[in-house]
Amino acid sequence: MSPDNDLNALAARIRRNVIESAAAAGVGHVGSALSIVDLMAALYGRVLRIPAVDDNDRDRFVLSKGHAALALYAALSERSLIDPALLASYCSDGSTLGTHPEHVVPGIDFSTGSLGHGLSIGAGAALAARLQGSSRRAFVLVSDAECNEGSLWEAVMFAAHHKLSNLIAIVDLNGQQALGYTRDVLDLSPLVDRFRAFGWNAIEIDGHDPERIARTIEGLAQQPGPPHVLIARTVFGRGVSFMENKIEWHYWPLDDAREAQALLDLAALDEQAVAE
Repeated sequence: MSPDNDLNALAARIRRNVIESAAAAGVGHVGSALSIVDLMAALYGRVLRIPAVDDNDRDRFVLSKGHAALALYAALSERSLIDPALLASYCSDGSTLGTHPEHVVPGIDFSTGSLGHGLSIGAGAALAARLQGSSRRAFVLVSDAECNEGSLWEAVMFAAHHKLSNLIAIVDLNGQQALGYTRDVLDLSPLVDRFRAFGWNAIEIDGHDPERIARTIEGLAQQPGPPHVLIARTVFGRGVSFMENKIEWHYWPLDDAREAQALLDLAALDEQAVAE
């Protein structure tokens, strides 16, 4: 898999795919997918070492917030790890691409969707790599709402105890969840201090700057030591004016008019990125 020299352009293509695929399927979870697009661009455009989807020493990726799977599918398609025709089948009868990722899909290492458990899977994958003498790394993307789950913090303690520096967690800090804003449901801020208190190397970062995300991950220490976590500040529904920071877009699908408006908004976002 060759690196992408323009991560912003890759992110723009993923965003458009998210909107078009969601609208065609008539399903929701659009805002959740848009908040992680730049993280997906950094990982699949530059960071993840995946010479082939069946290479034993490939990096592993766990999308713990499985309801954002459409952004992952779009990234896999952009990197030619799945056929674009498969992406076009999203949520259609008989398709393997559902609203949550299944490991039967090429490039999907672990099925997810039961929130709060992905970091445990990633910690196990990281420890397995060490025991097997492999240089592969395990990446886990969790939502900030998942940090309300006790099982996540059990994994945090486990990883710190075993000094799993080949484990890199990324928290999608978009500030909201299915039924409310995270600060109102169960406030855990500042998350960076909580992870540090458990012995992790915790870094705050702009979750919509794919180039900086990639550089930051590439600079992380790989020798046995603290596991790493990026607390990525993101915007739910990033780039779509009527969707940003709106709880209802955790579930609502797009109709034709809103799809058209969303694509116009994304075009304006892309123009702004080019101008900067």
